Amino acid sequence: MAEIIIPVIVLFIGLPWLILHYVTKWKATATLPEGDERLLDELYDLARRLEDRVHTVERIVSADNPDWRPAVRHEREEEPRLTYRSERSN
Repeated sequence: MAEIIIPVIVLFIGLPWLILHYVTKWKATATLPEGDERLLDELYDLARRLEDRVHTVERIVSADNPDWRPAVRHEREEEPRLTYRSERSN
């Protein structure tokens, strides 16, 4: 009788517990650590500030030199790409 009970317990209690245990572990590690999230936020803020600075420099150069052509931003769902007016005319 003991030869039957132990495999049944292992099959119906131990195996599901083991699977559920590791599923919850995988879900817990699926997120970024707090330090990485903070770093990503800081990098995003830095990129935004740098983009604002580039736009400011472009406005200043445009005001000083009317022949200079600033970049035109293409808004697409993919990655943003800057093209210059000379590229668009081709």
